[in-house]
Amino acid sequence: MPTLHHFNAGAFDFLEGGFPYSAGVIAAPGSRLVRVRLAYGPDVTAGFIRIARHLKEVGRPLTSLCAVELRSPRQFSFAGFHEFNVEYVKVLTAWGLVRDGLNAVARSNVCPVVDAPLTPAFHAFTYTVPENSTTQGRDYVVAGSGEWPEGHPFPQDIVARDDCTIAGLSEKVQFVMRTMKERCGGLGGAWSRLSGAQIYTTHDFHSLVETHFASEGLTRHGLSWHFCKPPIIGLEFEMDVRSVLSELLLLE
Repeated sequence: MPTLHHFNAGAFDFLEGGFPYSAGVIAAPGSRLVRVRLAYGPDVTAGFIRIARHLKEVGRPLTSLCAVELRSPRQFSFAGFHEFNVEYVKVLTAWGLVRDGLNAVARSNVCPVVDAPLTPAFHAFTYTVPENSTTQGRDYVVAGSGEWPEGHPFPQDIVARDDCTIAGLSEKVQFVMRTMKERCGGLGGAWSRLSGAQIYTTHDFHSLVETHFASEGLTRHGLSWHFCKPPIIGLEFEMDVRSVLSELLLLE
């Protein structure tokens, strides 16, 4: 299980991940999370500027940014994904969110099939705010994950590689669901407290809803299906989950 790190400068803890992102974040005691969706989908450069402005407006430091959701024009090659992440991580480093080689910010980055942006863009971001009450439990965000065990050989170890039949999708979903639950457990979050689950795929998974999703309590609040592909060529199914009680929408 990845290590859980305290990030005092942002008032959250993060589950150690790879170079581009952490595996998830959870509000520190005395804090809660706020998720903001950017309806107009600014590109990454403009998005970082807008996020910085919002954080300043609400009196929060740049280090309170703990999770982001991106949209990209098309799937990356494995090498191309790394190249994009280098530039993205430079901004987080300048903001004080990458320390001792560890990236504190959780992320999903998927590729819409319809209405895709021309360049990588922001869909949403999450940050911490002070919270006196702790009776409702701690907010958290689990980073997006597809059907590849990160750190393993790629693409050889993709689960059910090139198999998009229902049987293949079932294997992929089971692997991703297990990853979501393991990360949630690693954060110390309550799975029963989930407020949202997002699915990213272009494949029809409806026959698995009852057996694979309802059985895990994910249909109680409704699944959000985004007609998107995971960020790397070869992956077909991705998810992220969250427990965030405060959500906003910015129209500009």
